[in-house]
Amino acid sequence: MSAPALAPMGDFITGLPKAELHLHIEGSLEPELMFALAERNGVAIPYANIEEIRAAYHFSRLQDFLDIYYAGAAVLLTVRDFHDLAAAYFDRAAADGVVHAEIMFDPQTHTARGVSFDTVITGLLSAMEEAETKHGMTTKLILSFLRHLDEADAFETLEAARPWLDRIAAVGLDSSELGHPPEKFARVFAAARALGLKSVAHAGEEGPPDYVYQALDLLAIDRLDHGNRSLEDPVLVARLARTAMTLTVCPLSNLKLCVVDDMVAHPIDRMLRAGLRATVNSDDPAYFGGYIADNYRAVEAARGLTRADLVTLARNSFLGSFLPDDAVAAHLAKLDAYVARG
Repeated sequence: MSAPALAPMGDFITGLPKAELHLHIEGSLEPELMFALAERNGVAIPYANIEEIRAAYHFSRLQDFLDIYYAGAAVLLTVRDFHDLAAAYFDRAAADGVVHAEIMFDPQTHTARGVSFDTVITGLLSAMEEAETKHGMTTKLILSFLRHLDEADAFETLEAARPWLDRIAAVGLDSSELGHPPEKFARVFAAARALGLKSVAHAGEEGPPDYVYQALDLLAIDRLDHGNRSLEDPVLVARLARTAMTLTVCPLSNLKLCVVDDMVAHPIDRMLRAGLRATVNSDDPAYFGGYIADNYRAVEAARGLTRADLVTLARNSFLGSFLPDDAVAAHLAKLDAYVARG
């Protein structure tokens, strides 16, 4: 009897059970929703139509993107807004084979505008509950500190989160990396650990390998966001591999922000060959041109990844998640069953 025909690679990627570990929920704000929320809330935005918003999504560096990102967040004001934002992402992620998502949110982006922490998290949590009912998707929430703000602001945000700690899995660190090393937030990360929270941090995207060392040694991170520039330091690569530190790599983001000049130069396969627990994620998909399956397809096409490579990336996403061991084992069993079906 002949072996069953393999599914086309694009279909295989879409159906591949996977977790997304690096997703900024504010970065999933599509132009259509931005425009609709601006109208719903009576918020003036500097764009006459959806096409103008899309045209604005052209930038050459991280700071240019962040300027647009924060401007877009101005339309998010109510519990309903945050629910609708997250629900739209979960619908899209489910269609891409995501069965578990750990989403980051930036409360300081909103509290600075007079939107309460409680408003933000209430809307996100209601969408997370809906995702479980509607898609059977499990979710976790990561509170990210904005590194361009000061330590005191981060501590105030952690204090505001206290009533919600049972619904928050971890703290993170994002925004402008250069000039804002991880050591700036060592004390607030220690305070978060004392409250029982795990931690992640952006490091080694634009910043040097030293920022990765700081995230490991001073922040005691459980997972490394991006981490591309770790490859410049063989000793660091060996350490990351030996400790099975998960890297949440975002290929289309790397291309859009010029971390790589061309997708054919992306290091995802080099990371796998070096024994790194690399994963593929979408970062800010509305701005960077693709959700998680688009990112898988981009590196598969550009780097010639095999099905085995893609399965390893998906497997790593579960191993690197903050799920309990029994849930990870269940996801891995379903992944193996999917692969066996071809």
